[in-house]
Amino acid sequence: MTTAPAGEAPAGATAETPAVPLPRPRPAEKPVSPAAAVPAGEVYGPPKPETHAAEPTKPVVPRIYQTACPAVLLGRVEATALPPIADGQCHAQSPLSVTGVLANGRMVPVSGGVQTDCGVASALPAWVESVDSYLLSREQTRIAELVVGTSYMCRNVNGGSSGNLSFHGFADALDVVGFKLEDGRFVTVEGGWANATSPEGRLLRFAHDSACAQFTTVLGPEANAEHHDHLHVDLGCHGKTCTARLCE
Repeated sequence: MTTAPAGEAPAGATAETPAVPLPRPRPAEKPVSPAAAVPAGEVYGPPKPETHAAEPTKPVVPRIYQTACPAVLLGRVEATALPPIADGQCHAQSPLSVTGVLANGRMVPVSGGVQTDCGVASALPAWVESVDSYLLSREQTRIAELVVGTSYMCRNVNGGSSGNLSFHGFADALDVVGFKLEDGRFVTVEGGWANATSPEGRLLRFAHDSACAQFTTVLGPEANAEHHDHLHVDLGCHGKTCTARLCE
């Protein structure tokens, strides 16, 4: 196709049809050889993907699931929650540090650094209240403090080198040493059990028997020599349906 001279319309165009300018030709591209396009030392081919330094993986911290204790929420037990216990076979998911139990309208202190679970903590108020009521009616005094020896401890039954794991290893047992009374006496199992007819002996036997109504296991000095100085109480399972009680 020929181009009309400047100022003239192309052939076939009328005066009413404006001339359409043709695009300017593109300059010729010089061929580039692969050797010239790729710098020395590099491999010719598709572009390499960008690489980034791997970020360090953060350790996954497992979430701790603990349950609240209704007895604490209702004010029947004074306690603070402790971190879960995981010590080999010994464990407790929601242990408590118990410092007091409600008995006959007042909070009775619990000494000994008690670490136990919600089950044992919930059984304490009714038991302490029964012993406190006994003292008030029989001796006109009350419990000033409940004294506990061993609570949580990862060990076998009776501290043996072999055998079954003690319920102490699950924070599900207490060894009660005795009672401090408001009249100033400190009645201990070791010192008061032997004389069954003394006020101290009667108190300790009442405490032993009334504990059998709240706990599934109660062991005193007459159970074996290992319990000559304390009352062991726990909520262990006895029998096929866990409804039997062991009271010795």
